[in-house]
Amino acid sequence: MQRVKLNEELSLSRIAYGMWRLGDDADTSAPHIQAKIESCLSQGITTMDQADIYGGYMAEELFGAALAGTSLRDQIEIVTKCDIVAPAGRHAAARVKYYDTGKAHITKSVEDSLRLMGIEQIDLLLVHRPDPMMDHHETGAALDALVASGKVANIGVSNFRPWDMELLQSAMQTKLATNQIEISVLAHTPFTNGDIAFLQRHGIPPMAWSPLAGGALFAPENKAVHDSLAAIAARHDSDVTSLVVAWLMAHPARIMPVMGTNNLDRIARIGDAAGLNIDRETWFEIYTAALGREVA
Repeated sequence: MQRVKLNEELSLSRIAYGMWRLGDDADTSAPHIQAKIESCLSQGITTMDQADIYGGYMAEELFGAALAGTSLRDQIEIVTKCDIVAPAGRHAAARVKYYDTGKAHITKSVEDSLRLMGIEQIDLLLVHRPDPMMDHHETGAALDALVASGKVANIGVSNFRPWDMELLQSAMQTKLATNQIEISVLAHTPFTNGDIAFLQRHGIPPMAWSPLAGGALFAPENKAVHDSLAAIAARHDSDVTSLVVAWLMAHPARIMPVMGTNNLDRIARIGDAAGLNIDRETWFEIYTAALGREVA
């Protein structure tokens, strides 16, 4: 499995394992979660993607229970996120879902994440959503302080537009390492709306959440797109899942797809996409299928 170097201190596996559905599995026991992690590791997938809000604020604790008493922590990079406050779990008393990028909330969120996962440092902390109430000076200083304290090694963002990143970065000493955004065959506008161009210009590798469009790629309403992709995949002795993930990885922006599933058989095949070569013409063939028309 290839790796992507985000800076001198941090590299991630080219494909990350997304844990947003960890709490949805029928089996949330530590041994079952350990089996998922070990399956990823056997393929060279070392990056585990978490967030405080996942599983109604329970996924980090389940993950921590799986790490406890093992050597798994030393073999992985842990990504987690903060700033979404939703009326669930420890924030059940919230009257409304909102974002909080204030110093107190970010600091408390990180401390909770460290405690729940039973770790001493978060490898990569992402600000989960752009906050329209963000005081970038306060937020930037709080994030820099977490890096200085050693509780967080690196900082990034998620779902930010270029101007959101520029605003936050203007108040930070720590260089933002990534932006985790939605990119897939069905969510392809980042290739043309400036999001990926901005990241490329600044040498910031993006992470791609929901690279299978949350399963929508396999829904009846997208049958025409799926059938076109299936024909292309067949020519490569592959399947649609591997094809569309390889399509993202073929882009020069060094996109890192975040793949989430609780099915052990599917987890065992996540790495198949890394062995699939997508040339320029095939890339545009897939893009044409996504557009439903030829490019202008």
